[in-house]
Amino acid sequence: MIKRFQSITSKISSYSAIVGILIIWQILSIIEVVPKYMLPSPVDMVKAFILDFPLLMHHSKVTLLEAFFGLSIGVILGFIVAVLMDRFHFVYKAIYPVLVITQTIPTVAIAPLLVLWLGYGIAPKVTLIVIVTFFPITIGLLDGFMSADPDTIKLLMSMNASKYQIFRHIKLPSSLSHFFAGLRISASYSIVGAVIAEWLGGFSGLGVYMIRVKKSYSFDKMFAVIFLISTISLLLMRGVTALQRISMPWTKNENNLQNNI
Repeated sequence: MIKRFQSITSKISSYSAIVGILIIWQILSIIEVVPKYMLPSPVDMVKAFILDFPLLMHHSKVTLLEAFFGLSIGVILGFIVAVLMDRFHFVYKAIYPVLVITQTIPTVAIAPLLVLWLGYGIAPKVTLIVIVTFFPITIGLLDGFMSADPDTIKLLMSMNASKYQIFRHIKLPSSLSHFFAGLRISASYSIVGAVIAEWLGGFSGLGVYMIRVKKSYSFDKMFAVIFLISTISLLLMRGVTALQRISMPWTKNENNLQNNI
């Protein structure tokens, strides 16, 4: 009973700051400290969201489809690169600097080039999402592989275990927590990457919608789509957390044991 009460109070405290900000925002809008055309109130934002809900859902499907393809390719590519870097030291020395360099180039600088090379279809969006998502996956998995217990690896080697068996039974399980940590970051990056790519060229998607409402000075709709993008990113991160709990049930048992202690 006490633990349930503590969980309820922790949830209330976590949401109280957001509710407080919205209340202050609404009050400032009512007394017109900032003009409404510059900073619409939360109520105006909700009205705009309801008014344009069918159109927002249409553009959301396009953005989510781009994010899904880009994130899937990024995960597969990140896994392959991480395995090769862990298996071959010369591959690690050759690829790691390139990975770091790819993250120093601003995304906004890459997007126009991708649109120029690949056109206004889905290809440049997916490519940009792959670029921004595979790095957290690769680094997370690589750190997980390297964090495997060396004594356990030596034990399996003394039992004539193959490198594949060591990877499957030791390195891969030890990297799961690092993988899901990177996947949470990549999931949110996938939506942001898709929107940025749509800003610079496209026919549909949340980024295209943002450009259109910005040009028409409909800032209430602009805030509505920002709210929608944030909500989608949070839901994707929650989905990754739920997938982690399913894939790693032993962590839940460990947490329950620590709470009982």
